[in-house]
Amino acid sequence: MNSSSTVVFADLSGSTPLYETLGNQRATETVMRLTQWMGDVMLAHGGRVVKKLGDGVLGVFGSATQGVGAATELQRSHQIHLQRWPAVARMEMHVGVATGEVLEVDGDVYGDAVNVASRLCERAGPGEIWTTDVAALGAGVVPAVQFRKLGVFELRGKSEPQTIYQAEWRDNDSPEMLTMQAGLHSAIAPLDSFFGTIQLSWQGESLSYSSADVPVHLGRSSSAQLCITDPRVSRMHARIDWHNGAFTLTDVSSFGTWVYYEGGDAVVALRRDACRLYGTGQIALGMPFEAGAPSVDFRVAGSSMRLG
Repeated sequence: MNSSSTVVFADLSGSTPLYETLGNQRATETVMRLTQWMGDVMLAHGGRVVKKLGDGVLGVFGSATQGVGAATELQRSHQIHLQRWPAVARMEMHVGVATGEVLEVDGDVYGDAVNVASRLCERAGPGEIWTTDVAALGAGVVPAVQFRKLGVFELRGKSEPQTIYQAEWRDNDSPEMLTMQAGLHSAIAPLDSFFGTIQLSWQGESLSYSSADVPVHLGRSSSAQLCITDPRVSRMHARIDWHNGAFTLTDVSSFGTWVYYEGGDAVVALRRDACRLYGTGQIALGMPFEAGAPSVDFRVAGSSMRLG
């Protein structure tokens, strides 16, 4: 039977150190307790737990509001858990949410929404909730949640690029984690009154973007604002956003991004993580600088960030 539902896929990452430290039995028990708790949260929000897949849980909800509400509670409560756990046991959570037609057969669910929720979960960073535009719009007003447009992404298995949003649940938003606002019904933070520009250069071509142009995507895909035709670069590799008077770079790739600031000694390595961009420097995509990575030069003007 086909029905329109909201699919939530929540997955834990970073379990390898847990198994290495605690051993297979204790680590497995820890993961099982976590996935049981994840399922209980979904049930409490009106969802149905379809199945548990290793470190993840797949749930189906009758409405996008219920699904996003469950995802939000999962992330908020899990962050409280992480503060109490030893470093070795700190597994991060990633959540994908999609709304669409699903087919239920013998208790399992199939359909495009299931596949998309799984892909969004894969692409979401630690502590993030990524949703489709249909899910974000369908959720309406969700208490203490801001929907922010991440832009257009190509998802594995989809013939057309998808418009993706992030359901931002943090009470104290850090600038590194925020992306551009979306015109949705939920509470939206005001636009920054400070403006800046960033110049990106690749193989002799230079492009400039203002803080009003974000998000800017870097990647091999032709739909990326800065298309980098190198096989070592992911189709959508990194994203540049603007918040609180500064540009931020977020890695959304499979193999990582590295950032060098002119005049500095250290290189910042990003794996589904974010950092601020300021001054001038270089961004290496897919591999470290010393490995001969394809790199993009950047120059920031007008940012509130200053060299310390």
